[in-house]
Amino acid sequence: MPVSEAEALVMEVLWQSHPLAADDVVAALSPRTGWAEPTVKTLLNRLLNKGAIRAQKQGRRYLYSPVLAREAWVQQQSEGLLERLFGGRVAPLVAHFSERGKLSAADIAELKKLLEELDDE
Repeated sequence: MPVSEAEALVMEVLWQSHPLAADDVVAALSPRTGWAEPTVKTLLNRLLNKGAIRAQKQGRRYLYSPVLAREAWVQQQSEGLLERLFGGRVAPLVAHFSERGKLSAADIAELKKLLEELDDE
């Protein structure tokens, strides 16, 4: 299920804590995005229509919770990135970051450990 960048910010709020009312989501996002209530409610409605979140009526308001798991979204995003930029291969991605000095010694040690664990399987 495609989730836009703006919708992903709303999802992050709901993944951290749920269920939340629209006012709570606005309060969490407004300081860093400057979004007003109508913008957040539009994003909530889009996510509802996509089936990424659900709403439960509580009195006069709705409480929103994620349906789409963060792990599933991260997997979709990472696989899409790998496919689009590196033909679905991980090695060119790592090489890209290595060539640009973006891998720290800690990153390299972690990658080596992961490779060793894969070899043991």
